[in-house]
Amino acid sequence: MHKILIVDDSPMIRRSLRSWIEADSALEVCGEAENGKDAIEKADQLHPEIIILDFQMPVMNGLEAARQITRRTPSTAIIMFTLHPSQALLQAALQAGARDVVSKTDRLTEHLSSAIHQVLN
Repeated sequence: MHKILIVDDSPMIRRSLRSWIEADSALEVCGEAENGKDAIEKADQLHPEIIILDFQMPVMNGLEAARQITRRTPSTAIIMFTLHPSQALLQAALQAGARDVVSKTDRLTEHLSSAIHQVLN
């Protein structure tokens, strides 16, 4: 079972992601966080293999959280999750330690599933 931490400031997005992830018997949602600061704390406590990390959040954005999580646990795979993907965000996310950037709107389940399985392989 592969552990995933979901980080998004929207409870609706977190619920939707949890429901989708839990439909796959090989994946387990080990926790949720609503901002980058909480994500760092939960990553330290729960040791997820993958973190689905929203880009825009209050308290601390996804890029800064990705930088800190990558410094603390470089083996944790981060998939940046955003409403507005761009080449500039992709570059910034990769530099911050993310493995991929997935749009919240563009064929979400197909892209997210692909990103998760690429990270696990």
